Amino acid sequence: MNQELPPVSFQSIILMFSAAVLQYLGITPNPLTNKTEKNLSMAKQTIDTLEVLKAKTKGNLDAEEEKLLDSLLYELRMHYLKTTEPEKK
Repeated sequence: MNQELPPVSFQSIILMFSAAVLQYLGITPNPLTNKTEKNLSMAKQTIDTLEVLKAKTKGNLDAEEEKLLDSLLYELRMHYLKTTEPEKK
């Protein structure tokens, strides 16, 4: 079954990494297993990868791309912190 895929763009790359972080944090299920599993080291590694992309593309993104990257990085960091902070009793 051949599925028509959307064209590759900077936004699609950023969204792909963001979806991976959400899976690694156990927020969304793995689409292959339909199970939620946490892998915090991979979540951090993927967020760090997005940070590298941000640094390496500085000055080369249009305003929309930059806004998307900044807002996703903020949201992913907040999810990561919420997932890794100790539970308050």
